[in-house]
Amino acid sequence: MMISKKWASTTIILIIIFLFLGWLFWRYNDYLIEIMKEYGYLGIFLINLIGSSTIIFPLPASALVFAVPRILSLNPFLVALVASLGCSIGEFTGYALGFGGRKAIEKKWKKWIDKTKKIFQKYGGFWIIVLFAATPLPDDVVGIVAGTFNYPLKKFFIASFIGKLILNLALAYGGYYGLDWILQFFGF
Repeated sequence: MMISKKWASTTIILIIIFLFLGWLFWRYNDYLIEIMKEYGYLGIFLINLIGSSTIIFPLPASALVFAVPRILSLNPFLVALVASLGCSIGEFTGYALGFGGRKAIEKKWKKWIDKTKKIFQKYGGFWIIVLFAATPLPDDVVGIVAGTFNYPLKKFFIASFIGKLILNLALAYGGYYGLDWILQFFGF
């Protein structure tokens, strides 16, 4: 029982920290490009880490992955790789929320949890995580569900990383090769 109280306390503290950081970045989003200019790949990693860690505040990390390779003349593959690593580690907050609040979630939404668990088992939780991470679908929800089911953390990270890498490769290369065309199309 003591371990679950410690885990719950740690989870709550981490969520509060990341919500605050998310609000800070959301409020002062003009500085995101400046951070990436100054810190390069490390800045991309940190912004994507924080962007994926926030569950409530959406951050424009994907838009930055799209624009940064062209604007700052960075390697799109490395941008996608670093961003995916940051995103995948950031998804641990949703997982931790599900794991820490497992008992409360199971009590309140028992029927929904049972249905979702069957879908996870039928279609393979790994591929569901990859699908949600590779698309604009709400992957925070999948992280919470995976934590609730006590899905293996290593498998969750790998699936999340694969999905985020697919998404970020498309964004980074799309921006690198298409940003000039988009700006011309809209007259900028």
